Amino acid sequence: MVVDDSVFVRGIVARWLGEDPTLEVVATHANGRRAVDDMARSQPDVVILDLEMPEMDGLTALPLILKQRPGTMVVVASTLTRRGAEVSLKALTLGAADYLPKPEAGAGMFNADDFKRELIAKVRSLGAKAQRRRGVADAGRAAAPSGVPAPRAVAGAGAAAAITPRPAASAASAAAMRLRPYSMSPVAVLAVGSSTGGPQALTRLFTEIGPHLKHIPVLITQHMPPTFTAILAEHVGRAAGLPAAEGTDGTVVQPGHIYVAPGGLHMLVEKTAAGVVLRLSDAPPVNFCKPAVDPMFTAISAAYRQGVLALVLTGMGSDGAKGGGVVADAGGSVIVQDEETSVVWGMPGATATAGNASEILPLDGIGRKVVRLVEGGRR
Repeated sequence: MVVDDSVFVRGIVARWLGEDPTLEVVATHANGRRAVDDMARSQPDVVILDLEMPEMDGLTALPLILKQRPGTMVVVASTLTRRGAEVSLKALTLGAADYLPKPEAGAGMFNADDFKRELIAKVRSLGAKAQRRRGVADAGRAAAPSGVPAPRAVAGAGAAAAITPRPAASAASAAAMRLRPYSMSPVAVLAVGSSTGGPQALTRLFTEIGPHLKHIPVLITQHMPPTFTAILAEHVGRAAGLPAAEGTDGTVVQPGHIYVAPGGLHMLVEKTAAGVVLRLSDAPPVNFCKPAVDPMFTAISAAYRQGVLALVLTGMGSDGAKGGGVVADAGGSVIVQDEETSVVWGMPGATATAGNASEILPLDGIGRKVVRLVEGGRR
């Protein structure tokens, strides 16, 4: 379902999604009220929801949509402004699964291949997740009550696999994955990579671990555009109770500080006579992302070696898997979030499947383990 007050946006988004044979647009609406009223009839797996609309805006409609059809994956769309970023992050706390920065039509960005690719990738992956959560099957469709349309397939498991292979995530298969030993060296730096579902996970995680991070620096790469990353840093800082900001080139990394990679730039580190300093890079995207996790993990590993504790949290794609291997090869430790608590088990699943993780844990378990390791505990 596509919900936007702009006829132009509704048309082009619906057309792009409709061109993909694995996707079906079941409805388009001009405001949140119409979307809420249509949830029972259309039964979408994914809703693309504009946040600024007349009659009923997206922030008001979001909880009503989720109440009408629990398990629906809602992707909120907003402008690349500070207000847009703040409202988007608010929507994530209210149950939205992900966000989509809304390009400015006047800048010609609605023809951009990157935006179309991101849109389709999110709908495929989140749609498949919604269907798995509901246990949608042919038998279930056939059993739909008389007069009520069966759920419409918006994304299939095969579509998600086209973005990134979905690793098996049963307890048995997770136990069978090759795990790396934890580092025996004290934790000198915490490095975190995340994407889809990341803002929600980061807030929860840093609320728990923040008081224990006063003696080490923290570096975070979350796949986000400019402006959004600045707001994210503020949110994470408040959750942790620590100073947090976007990284700036040449800044000497300090214990007890959180540095978030700014949107549109890779965040690296370099060991110098003055200490470890941040370096921002305008190099091409890695894994279609900028900032990307792999370059950050690689650079941090070179500077801190066995002292690196890296976390790969929820997110689409495989960013972080290669860099996680670099961290592990250098003697550092890598923890990945499990599938059950991930919005999308792409990044952590790829890292685990590659054999680069020390452990696979639910989000709450990650918090407890980080606290133990930072305070000098062992497995």
